[in-house]
Amino acid sequence: MGQNANSVNIEEMPENRASYHHGDLRAALIAAGLATLDSQHSADMLSLRALARDAGVSATAVYRHFPDKAALLNALSLAGLDAMAAAQHAAALGAGTGSARARFCASGAAYVRFAVAHPALFRLMWRQDVACDPLSRPIAENHPAMAGLRRGIDALLPDAATPAERRAAALAAWSLVHGLAMLALDGQINLVDNEIDAVVAGHFDRQVRD
Repeated sequence: MGQNANSVNIEEMPENRASYHHGDLRAALIAAGLATLDSQHSADMLSLRALARDAGVSATAVYRHFPDKAALLNALSLAGLDAMAAAQHAAALGAGTGSARARFCASGAAYVRFAVAHPALFRLMWRQDVACDPLSRPIAENHPAMAGLRRGIDALLPDAATPAERRAAALAAWSLVHGLAMLALDGQINLVDNEIDAVVAGHFDRQVRD
């Protein structure tokens, strides 16, 4: 992540297009795709040929890394999840040596702020794996973004909590931040930034005492 923890990490693309080595072009195309998503409202508008033009390479070169648009969207989705997980981790660290609840709330608020900062990317991230139920998988198999949620819940609940109770708590926490994010993205509410912390912290003040 860059200086702004809510910003997607987009590397500066080299001025000399001929300097691309194997693998560098793929990273540059992902960076260009992320930047394009931040400038428009939908991933449906992305074009492999347009990204090739922006990168100064042929469409054939692009197709060596992304055989079709679906492959590009999958790569962008994963990059978005990685960036969001990094933003959440940074927010939790920013809560310092406070309580587990304070760190968990900071991470949840970062989820909402990432969505508001990157609406098209956020929608894409959850559109790409709609059949998945990450809460049904072992934590070790989850992406760091979801693993962080579940480990945060484990830190808050008593050791005697059952798997069903842990799942229910994780689902409630995810539903809270995801629902708040989608209400803002869909224009159902005018979300003021400091409301994010108030809503997230207020929920856990009622649900969790540590």
